[in-house]
Amino acid sequence: MSDQKRAARELVSGLALAVGTVSIFFIFREIVAPYIAKLVDPDREKHEQAQLKAKANLQRIRRRRLQNGDEGGFGGDDEGSDGSRLRMEDLVLNEYENQVALEVVAPEDIPVGFDDIGGLEDIIEELKESIIYPLTMPHLYRHGGALLAAPSGVLLYGPPGCGKTMLAKAVAHESGASFINLHISTLTEKWYGDSNKLVRAVFSLAQKLQPSIIFIDEIDAVLGTRRSGEHEASGMVKAEFMTLWDGLTSTNAAGVPNRIVVLGATNRINDIDEAILRRMPKKFPVPLPDLEQRRRILQLVLGNTKRDPEFNLEYIARITAGMSGSDIKEACRDAAMVPMREYIRQHRASGQAMSTVNPDDVRGIRTEDFFGRRGARPYAEPAVIHSRRVSTVDATPTDQSKVSSDGYEEVEEED
Repeated sequence: MSDQKRAARELVSGLALAVGTVSIFFIFREIVAPYIAKLVDPDREKHEQAQLKAKANLQRIRRRRLQNGDEGGFGGDDEGSDGSRLRMEDLVLNEYENQVALEVVAPEDIPVGFDDIGGLEDIIEELKESIIYPLTMPHLYRHGGALLAAPSGVLLYGPPGCGKTMLAKAVAHESGASFINLHISTLTEKWYGDSNKLVRAVFSLAQKLQPSIIFIDEIDAVLGTRRSGEHEASGMVKAEFMTLWDGLTSTNAAGVPNRIVVLGATNRINDIDEAILRRMPKKFPVPLPDLEQRRRILQLVLGNTKRDPEFNLEYIARITAGMSGSDIKEACRDAAMVPMREYIRQHRASGQAMSTVNPDDVRGIRTEDFFGRRGARPYAEPAVIHSRRVSTVDATPTDQSKVSSDGYEEVEEED
């Protein structure tokens, strides 16, 4: 009898010990371990969230490629050991690549195409021929070998507001290639050496997702001229960037360059390091728009805006000489507010409630609306606008001397 009691006590003790051990294990795993991990790695939660967001972002890009008839693979034609392309499920990204993967932009998220850009047809055609086609359809250029491969770098430079960033957006939208919109903050880390690891992750991720385009806006701020008094970390980042960009691993075993293009935009080309410029053989100047480009920009910006029957778009295109595309857009925005402002004031002066406003009663935009703005000096007085509408075709030789080479009529201001 005593033996049975002793066995029962040992059984109960064993069960209690087992339950206690399991309970301690779960408590340690669910409460203590995350707390210790947070103390050891404060960014652990951020890295886990970045991994989930990066995976979701890449899944969206894969679905886009499936819709375009691609098999949803990433990488070059010979990326896999068996000659097959890497699939989304086969991609293994480290914590740094997951951070960079958050900067991968899906083409459907960019509502800008080449048709939305006024002018710059020559640059657009060359961008298609030298970047988009070699990246997305390499079989068309296979007869030329490495000579017809996409350039390792492309630089868009020119005055601010002339469409450099818009061109990059259009390239991302039209190409369908993996587009990494690299920000300065992405490469900035508080831990020494982490910035170099992020730079390496940019190129390793681009290689896994190729064809890829790495876009750096204001590239002069990231890869500017190296100086003797520069901070050590900044110099190391530039050196790492150049080594991976055009180093020993920039080609595959067959000697064919990776289908990776670094696309930069700047308005301070002289501040970019010479070694960086050497790695960007394709350089496209994006100047201020000429008369035809301004006309096209006005047509695109005004679009379906209600206009007065006597609205003179040609005249507006001529008087905006020297303005960038961004300036023209803002001028159109200010002009479009004039009829709306007039209608609101008239409606308010009549004592009617603002809830009864009818947008159809707002008049169309007039040429005069581009002249003068509340709080700013007007381009011209409305009374002399009509006298300025001199056609360059019907002008006399005397009038022709007052017309500049780009069609802008130089009219003296009246006191």
